[in-house]
Amino acid sequence: MRILIFILPIFFITRSISQNKKYNDSDLLIMIEGDSIATKSIDLKEITIYPPLNFKSIDDQMRYYSIKRKTLKVYPYALLASERLEKLNSRLPLIKTRDQKKKYTRVVEKFIEKEFSNELKKLTRSEGQILIKLIYRETGLTVYKLVKELRNGFRAFSYNSLAKLFDISIKTQYNPMTNNEDAIIEDIINRAYADKSIEFSLKSKE
Repeated sequence: MRILIFILPIFFITRSISQNKKYNDSDLLIMIEGDSIATKSIDLKEITIYPPLNFKSIDDQMRYYSIKRKTLKVYPYALLASERLEKLNSRLPLIKTRDQKKKYTRVVEKFIEKEFSNELKKLTRSEGQILIKLIYRETGLTVYKLVKELRNGFRAFSYNSLAKLFDISIKTQYNPMTNNEDAIIEDIINRAYADKSIEFSLKSKE
């Protein structure tokens, strides 16, 4: 919207000039607010416009919006996991001993558990499974592999066994090219980013 404020006055000014005096396109310079040098063109940000959603049936429509609600609910946690993992990986090389690295990893794990355990406990089974997929999307690793690398294989096995009791697999990957639900999730996230309809942040909960 702000760019229109800049463009519309320029349009009317150049139109009035063309009516009173003939100029070549190469003679026209444009001054943008905030710049000290005039330019011959305006650089606009690229935007992606998605076509309207079309559904074959009411069941397909209901399924899409159900997945959308769940995806937008848990996606911030996947972003958080990616952010924490990035920080953890950048700091671990600075820690000298293996025991200190394990201790630091446990501290981070307990911090995340304490900070968001109440919210995560409220997730349904399907929301939890979508979160696991999204963590893979953001980190490139399954939750199982993340736990195995950061803690140990026994802990990863234990978590996976516990998750199975709730019909959840922490070994689940994310592949929108072959999995229909993943394709829907990818479309939802891309559309949300494109139209800026949601802010992917947990700051209000911290």
